[in-house]
Amino acid sequence: MPTYQYRCADCGRELEVVQKFTDASLTECPTCTGTLRKVFNAVGVVFKGSGFYATDNRTKGKTEAAKPADKGSDKPAPSTPAPSAGKESAA
Repeated sequence: MPTYQYRCADCGRELEVVQKFTDASLTECPTCTGTLRKVFNAVGVVFKGSGFYATDNRTKGKTEAAKPADKGSDKPAPSTPAPSAGKESAA
């Protein structure tokens, strides 16, 4: 469960409360019955281990696929005529 920080708009008291995501926010200061406001702080995130950089999780196959095609491959593939059905040679 997350810990939320509140500050009273009237007396300035700060408090931290462990609440569920579904719990309603506190609105009344327990000391002076003033109005409480949530305080939002920067979240401390620590990335440990490999795989957090663009170069760490790429495979050679994906890197090769991302390269531009050769100039010779700009030509369309030659089409081959389909065999005709129903035409038989008379013998």
